[in-house]
Amino acid sequence: MILNNLYATFDWAGTRVEPTPLAEPRLLLINHELADQMGLQGLSDRQWLDITSGTRLPTGMAPFAQVYAGHQFGGYSPRLGDGRALLLGEVEAPDGQRWDLHLKGAGKTPYSRFGDGRAVLRSSIREYLASEAMHHLGIPTTRALCLVGSDEPVYREEVESGAALLRAAASHVRFGHFEYFFYSGGEQHIATLLDYLIDTQWPDLAKDPQGYAALFERVVERTAHLIAQWQAVGFCHGVMNTDNMSILGLTLDYGPYGFLDAYDPYHICNHSDYAGRYAYDQQPAVGFWNLQRLAQSLSKLIPIEQLQEALGKYEYALLSTFSELMRQKLGLSGWQDEDPELFRQMFTLMAEQQVDYTAWFRRLSSLAAGGPVPEEILALLTKPDAWQEWFRRYQARLAVEHRGQVEKKAQMDLINPKYVLRNHLAEQAIKGAEQGDIGECERLLAILRRPFDEQPEAESYAQPAPDWAKQICVSCSS
Repeated sequence: MILNNLYATFDWAGTRVEPTPLAEPRLLLINHELADQMGLQGLSDRQWLDITSGTRLPTGMAPFAQVYAGHQFGGYSPRLGDGRALLLGEVEAPDGQRWDLHLKGAGKTPYSRFGDGRAVLRSSIREYLASEAMHHLGIPTTRALCLVGSDEPVYREEVESGAALLRAAASHVRFGHFEYFFYSGGEQHIATLLDYLIDTQWPDLAKDPQGYAALFERVVERTAHLIAQWQAVGFCHGVMNTDNMSILGLTLDYGPYGFLDAYDPYHICNHSDYAGRYAYDQQPAVGFWNLQRLAQSLSKLIPIEQLQEALGKYEYALLSTFSELMRQKLGLSGWQDEDPELFRQMFTLMAEQQVDYTAWFRRLSSLAAGGPVPEEILALLTKPDAWQEWFRRYQARLAVEHRGQVEKKAQMDLINPKYVLRNHLAEQAIKGAEQGDIGECERLLAILRRPFDEQPEAESYAQPAPDWAKQICVSCSS
């Protein structure tokens, strides 16, 4: 069921814009699982192609380019908005959930500035793969619904082929929406947006006399939980500008992201981030800084004391979530006072020896409370002898758990993925698609939809990255 676009009634929130159709579009990927969930299984391939290419939209869709602002790398940009994307409409799924349909690569809008309004195949594949990988890892995210390619040339650092990505989320409202109306004198619109979020996303707050304050507290906690999950799985967003921060606590706007290969707490995945503002170890602090910017934008509607009280819950929510995830990743069912030191020592050694992050935690499940360290773990270490004291402490800690090795390993394998979207895997899939073969994208998606399962036929996808992967460059144009 296609509903009228929310913003058809919020004409102050952007501009009605029709998409500019892609030239000679071709259908590449459809997320049938998600389409079924949304009640869209009846659409034909032709309809998916028409919608995602911007050629022909169903009745009821009201394409709309949102306006918002944002702090980009710490500096305020007063007018950003959907420069290459359009909200097409809302869908009400059979289970009652509402979904925004958001088309990236739809052509120029009033917010394109000097851009062409297009997306390229490379970045569209990266977002499709990443959003689905994150979803199946259990991390809140926007979802990819359909990908269309074309022969239309798009100019970036070099000429690339144009593409369009149809993505979905319960809402695409960002921190930057509130910043825009705060700095432009539209406080009444901030209240309208908050009321909309309560009405459509959190109706339990409708009768709360402190509804706006309770909503902000919820945003704080969701943001903290999200970033703790990023840190635990080794995910780097790369561009945590406030216009890329979801009010619902979703992973939003995949650009120069990356999953850690060799563990480096200072890893910078975005080659445009010269100062390392969005390095892996900075993400928790940036999340808090961004929430402070949101709090400022809400300060005329929520008392300062209540904003400060909500912000004060961020650190505890993030650290408690991260600590719980780390406890599970190490196979510990209880909590001991010495556990934080066990974690710190492990991360210090991992950084010194550049241990592969994903493979380390996955293989660690094979280590029993007693006995030798399995060879598959030692193979990840450049100086195994330096780990002997840590292994002794860790095995002693496991012995306190009084759980059998089979049970412990099974539980660890449910939290430690074997497969993540490493950059070199995405790069290989992109190269194939650029040459007209979408097969590797499909194979990779099938693997990433079962990240915790043993998949013997896909063992090579779980190996640490090859040396050539260090040369892959992703930036804000990715």
